[in-house]
Amino acid sequence: MKYKRVFLIVLDSVGVGAAKDSDKFGDGTTNTLGHIIEKTQIKLPNLTKMGLLNILDLNESKTLGYYTKAIPISNGKDSLTGHLEMMGLKTVNAPKTFTENGFPKELIEAIEYETERSVIGNCAASGTEIIERLGTEQMKTGSIIIYTSVDSVLEIAAHESIIPVKELYRICEIVRKLTLKDEWKVGRVIARPFKGKPGSFERTANRHDFALDPFDTTVLDNLKQNKYDVLTLGKIAEIFNNRGITASTQIENNLDGIKKIVKLMKLNFTGLGFINLNDFDSKYGHRRDVEGYANSLVEFDKYLPNIVNSLKSDDLLIITADHGNDPTYIGTDHTRENVPVMIFSRMFKGSGELPYLQTFADIGATIADNFGVEKPKIGKSFLSKLK
Repeated sequence: MKYKRVFLIVLDSVGVGAAKDSDKFGDGTTNTLGHIIEKTQIKLPNLTKMGLLNILDLNESKTLGYYTKAIPISNGKDSLTGHLEMMGLKTVNAPKTFTENGFPKELIEAIEYETERSVIGNCAASGTEIIERLGTEQMKTGSIIIYTSVDSVLEIAAHESIIPVKELYRICEIVRKLTLKDEWKVGRVIARPFKGKPGSFERTANRHDFALDPFDTTVLDNLKQNKYDVLTLGKIAEIFNNRGITASTQIENNLDGIKKIVKLMKLNFTGLGFINLNDFDSKYGHRRDVEGYANSLVEFDKYLPNIVNSLKSDDLLIITADHGNDPTYIGTDHTRENVPVMIFSRMFKGSGELPYLQTFADIGATIADNFGVEKPKIGKSFLSKLK
């Protein structure tokens, strides 16, 4: 074991340019980070030191550690496929989507019968748009708003004063069981509670994902089986359906997550700290809010020294992403992009660019290699290159 603890931070949706197969996904010219910098001219001095602008060929200065890009190989461009690939699973058969016509009548009728709630919506929509459009009706009728996107998701929205959060979670659990049938099997059922008054509805931090079990053994499973700690922050536990995880903590937003990363670093443990910061994607990418996305990046950059300074001498820090969500692009959905990989440890004597990672799974393979557990079926470790 080279490093006692590895901290893997996922900046959700911070892609760094169209992947080689992006045309197949309709995303040929996307570049989440590059286009945001181009539009806003933001400065990210601390991430620059980590190599982020080198990855975009916008800087050639010496970096604190190592940097590269990772190329996606899974059939999908969402958090589920991205995180699973990171931990060693290539999604070949993408989960079902219902973008064009919404969910089948038979499923909607089953949901209404089992939950004793009427369903409104049942279409592909932006989460913020659909609660503005149907939120008042939901409050008056006590119904549930069901919608989807190009991703394999079934999202359920309800006002917290009409359907309390615990009740919404119970409804989602019912729907998750219904959607285990092959013909209805979506990747995630997502609770989307909201609050506020008509004209000013806003989603709350009480989102909860009900995912499928990973379809094979992940690096997390191997770490836990070998008695290593797997401590997660944010939606990581939900993505992996709590499998391979020893403890998890929810976060309210990116800043809350950053503060909890620093608290996590103060704990005495051996293993992996796995963190997802979701605001980039959920609050700004999907809403095509370029300025908001830029400000969120500046916020993370501002607090990055707090994270770096909290690292112990035998810690390894990896900062990456799971897909893109270019706010300058058409539509409101994820974009097929390569992701940044920035790596730092106080033990490093060297720094610079690593060869491109040919799959996100190289990250999981490196973590497995470090702790001497079984490596995933895909991915190659770059541990020996960190000197």
